[in-house]
Amino acid sequence: MDLTTPHLPGRTRPARRLAGLITAPLLLTASLALAQPDSRGGAGPAAGEPVRNSRLTAPLFYQLLLGELSLGAGDAGAGYALFLEAAQREHDPMLYQRAIEIALQGRAGDSALIAARAWARDMPESVEAARFVLQIQLLLDRPGDSAAVLRTIVTRTPDSERVDMINAIPQAYARVSNKALALQEVRKALADELTRSDTGPAAWTSIGRLELAGNRIPSALEAANRGMQLDPASPYPALLAVELMEHGQTQAETLVHRHLAALEPAARSPVRLAYARLLLDLQRHGEARALLHQIMALDPSLAEPWLLLGSLQLQDNADAEAGRSLERYLQLARPAPRGANDTGLTQAYLMMAQLAERRADYPSAHAWLDRIENSTDIMAVQMRRASMLARQGRMDDARALLRAFPESRPEIGRLKLVAEARLLRDFKAWEQAYEVFGQAVERFPDDTDLLYDQAMMAEKADRFDAMERLLRQLIELDPEHHHAYNALGYALADRNIRLAEARQLIEKAVSLAPQDAYIQDSLAWVEFRQGNVPRALDILQAAYARQPDPEIAAHLGEILWVSGRRDDAIRIWKEGLTLASDNETLQATLRRLKVQP
Repeated sequence: MDLTTPHLPGRTRPARRLAGLITAPLLLTASLALAQPDSRGGAGPAAGEPVRNSRLTAPLFYQLLLGELSLGAGDAGAGYALFLEAAQREHDPMLYQRAIEIALQGRAGDSALIAARAWARDMPESVEAARFVLQIQLLLDRPGDSAAVLRTIVTRTPDSERVDMINAIPQAYARVSNKALALQEVRKALADELTRSDTGPAAWTSIGRLELAGNRIPSALEAANRGMQLDPASPYPALLAVELMEHGQTQAETLVHRHLAALEPAARSPVRLAYARLLLDLQRHGEARALLHQIMALDPSLAEPWLLLGSLQLQDNADAEAGRSLERYLQLARPAPRGANDTGLTQAYLMMAQLAERRADYPSAHAWLDRIENSTDIMAVQMRRASMLARQGRMDDARALLRAFPESRPEIGRLKLVAEARLLRDFKAWEQAYEVFGQAVERFPDDTDLLYDQAMMAEKADRFDAMERLLRQLIELDPEHHHAYNALGYALADRNIRLAEARQLIEKAVSLAPQDAYIQDSLAWVEFRQGNVPRALDILQAAYARQPDPEIAAHLGEILWVSGRRDDAIRIWKEGLTLASDNETLQATLRRLKVQP
């Protein structure tokens, strides 16, 4: 529900032509539409409000005629004044809406607000009038004194719709520049809702989202906590908690777990799927997989979990399982109305093409790509086609295909460079990938993601000095970029140099992302390099339990090996090879230790 978008009636638009071309029958039709309530219910008074019918008298008809003729002659001010005066005299909501429409079409926001407020004073029981007032205030970026009108909307919204309306508040205030003032007004408007068990969770969630919009993350977390205290089973505070986790607030995960624990075993909740998406983004594959299977068991007809599971299996090189999961997703998603699953279908087609490419079944891969019709996804299709060319030994043709893509917007230029660099990276052309990422950084110097990617390619290309320079540049641009601290600290520890500095960098990364298993892996590695083997082993075992990963398996196995626990080491390495048999770190570890699990 959009609480600030009133339903505008269907009506004849004011003619932009000479007055002599406006015939009386056409004007009569337009006037009747303005002067009568909308029989379809879309623009009339809300349920329970008194209906005020305006009788189209000769004087009223003449006044509306003059108003339309004034508009046709280009005098919007006169047309607005005539309609507003008629609305006030006739007490007609349709005429108020027409006056507002004229003002907005003429970009006269103040006049539109005057008309809306006149309507609200004339009909104080009208929720529609209040919605117009609030909408125009926010369009004009004037959230001050909006609490009263918002409270009117909240209290007069039926109980069955109130939670949805409250959840829509942050979006309504999204474009307001003064976030603190917006929050203040919303708090006042929702004061009576904050202690109610039925609407309180949604009210606290809306306040939390406004806190988040103002970058007050701890306050947003407190709001989510307050909402959950009222009803742990409510999904709204938990969904906010998932969003806070995306912003690095690891404490929010406790709220997610509290919500899931409060649910009945068979209860469905949108939180599970949102949490599963986040776990995938955080590379916590084991937890994501378990949660996806739980969601599927609760609702086998839900399509998206199969798509997410297929993506996870594709990353884990479990191609057969990925194909089955994606086929199941397509079975469930295709019957939906056209447009409902376009994004998901595109992702599925791309992944099915990738699976076919891995089998060297290029005709099937192209057939999957040919199913993608959305023009906004053409670049993704070209990237997949380029990958197939490169796999067939035609790297120059692959790069040319990407470079030939039309650059209609600057972000397309960025996407083209990144696609080319990643293509080179995927085929281990480290030096060339480093150079292309360098071109991207030169063009987009403040893009921290590009800096990080170039730094990683510098390491692959044995350009340690360049890697360190780029990572320090990145840290200067973004002092909370935990991946940069971790990458530099790990690079030092892996080379067994400047270990004290490596520890300092990695501990900074841990402070920024304490639950990140890969950062814990780096911390364990510097502990190992400094001779703290038992401590390193404890950290790695916990990290591997949280995130079974071939690189973590390589390090854990090595520490078990040097600790004399060789059977355990071989078991862990075998698990790592099952996850990714071609992982470079794992393969290099086995070669160095002369082990064949």
